[in-house]
Amino acid sequence: MLPELGQLFLILALLTAVLQAALPLAGAQRGDARWMGVARPAAFAQLALVAGAFAILTHAFVTQDFSVAYVAENSNSLLPLVYRYSAVWGAHEGSLLLWTLILALWTGAVALYSRRLPAQVVARVIGTLALVSVGFLAFLLFTSNPFARLLPAPLEGRDLNPLLQDPGLVIHPPLLYAGYVGFAVPFAFAIAALLDGQVDARWLRWTRPWTNVAWGFLTIGIALGSWWAYYELGWGGWWFWDPVENASFMPWLAGAALLHSQAVTEKRGSFGAWTLLLAIAAFSLSLLGTFLVRSGVLTSVHSFAADPTRGLFILVFLSLLCGGALLLYALRGGRVAASADEARQRFAPASRETLLLANNLLLTCACAMVLLGTLYPLLADALDLGKLSVGPPYFGTLFIVLMAPLVALLPFGPLTRWQREQASRPLALLAPWAGLALLAGAIGFFLAPQGAWKTAAGVAAATWVLLGTARFVWSRRQLKGSRFTAEMLGMTLAHTGIAVFLAGALLVEALEQQREVALAPGQHLDLGRYRFELQGLDERKGPNYVAERAHVQVLRDDRPLALLHPEKRLYASGGQNMTEAGIHPGLFGDVYVALGEPLGGNAWAMRVHVKPFVRWIWLGAALMALGGFVTAADRRFRRSPETP
Repeated sequence: MLPELGQLFLILALLTAVLQAALPLAGAQRGDARWMGVARPAAFAQLALVAGAFAILTHAFVTQDFSVAYVAENSNSLLPLVYRYSAVWGAHEGSLLLWTLILALWTGAVALYSRRLPAQVVARVIGTLALVSVGFLAFLLFTSNPFARLLPAPLEGRDLNPLLQDPGLVIHPPLLYAGYVGFAVPFAFAIAALLDGQVDARWLRWTRPWTNVAWGFLTIGIALGSWWAYYELGWGGWWFWDPVENASFMPWLAGAALLHSQAVTEKRGSFGAWTLLLAIAAFSLSLLGTFLVRSGVLTSVHSFAADPTRGLFILVFLSLLCGGALLLYALRGGRVAASADEARQRFAPASRETLLLANNLLLTCACAMVLLGTLYPLLADALDLGKLSVGPPYFGTLFIVLMAPLVALLPFGPLTRWQREQASRPLALLAPWAGLALLAGAIGFFLAPQGAWKTAAGVAAATWVLLGTARFVWSRRQLKGSRFTAEMLGMTLAHTGIAVFLAGALLVEALEQQREVALAPGQHLDLGRYRFELQGLDERKGPNYVAERAHVQVLRDDRPLALLHPEKRLYASGGQNMTEAGIHPGLFGDVYVALGEPLGGNAWAMRVHVKPFVRWIWLGAALMALGGFVTAADRRFRRSPETP
């Protein structure tokens, strides 16, 4: 009975969402306070219903109710308890239910913390969020029902994909989805502003924390996915430019542009229409990426043919929501721009507005480049233009071309005045630090044992951004009577994170050493300062797998460093093989060993890496996310929107 109750909850949630969308939006248009008053209670009711359905599906996994088809396909009796929880969102139906739950949570949070906003604004925002919920709930019920029964119930399930049986995958999807769905809030405010015909800086100030928090969650989610791929897939890479990664990276780029554009619109009244367009784009890309991944289109365009109902629903939903938002922007965006204070909109070529405009254009171009490279092969295949592959040479080269000027301009932004500036002033402030950055790059060039140019670029870029950020902090501390606000601290942390990330990404690319080799017990491999000795192998039994485990002694400069245990696992259900790398982590570099296939003669294929500064990549991402959260905590954003 519980699965049927879960399905009933979803049906009631859909009806509630329809009510939550229709009455508040109509009430805002007619000025009817009673209809607008439905928004908050309906949002809380929908949250309770979706949470109840999610809890019932979780209970089905924990109790191993294989009469539910989704449970039978993604779990079995040997699956450890922690992975029964993560299996709830381990496949298509459950991941969409998780998305719907997180959307309901964001909507409930808006309803809870928007009591100081005008009723008309709240009604339009919550009504717009409800329209998104209607689409997801209808998609679940009509094409992706997680509570469908499988009768007679099998005695055993198939198992969760072994790739997903990992602690990182327990928290990665919820955090990633929190970022994806969080962009629905600025999207809803953009729609409300377009319906109202104006962008009020005071209301925009209230939306900025929501954007920062969503971007922070998305940053953590992407970083966790990168970290998982690094240690789980056995290749030692941290970013592959594959379509699934790109699907999350595109809204991140659009969201980064939106953060900066919102700041300009709130403080100076400029970029109003541009801010609205970025809010629409960030959430539209979140929808596009999620649906493409979960529908299987990124793996093969023929997944639409395999499930035409699901594919058609996706296309219709994306067209109505994103296309409708863009149509509304086309019709009313000009009116919104015209409503702004023209005097505040004017700014000189040498000004902070100009730098932030350049920042937005570069980030938007990078996003468009990733979108083109991701979708073009799919479109070419669908149109029978042949099989095409777009990989790292395209993405990596163009991304560096677009990001290099952004990195060069980044330290100037915080030190440049609004509206009008003498270009010589920030240049004079940063000239000594530019010289130090170039000197650091030159030292890196001459000291690098390999990859001299990449080393120089990594050291110079990271030093330039870090010193420029430090110069801004010092300048603020020198101003009498000025406060170093949480917003400034958040920006400082995020820019510091960029510096750390640049150092990690470029230095590991330049200095990494790797070798693929066949080793038998007792043999060793020398790689730079390191020696890897295969001492032997044994068999280890896990809860639902059997593993061949190697024992690899690592020495650095002839001194013992670590004993690593890479594994080759065979899962009992399905017979899938998985690689678990052995990693010795360090702040300044990792030693990484992956066990391959047996080669005969007691030898095994092994992949060995020495990866300097690789952890700085995720440390930089963590600092960027922390910067977003700290910025959102600024007290100025918590003041009443009526306060100037």
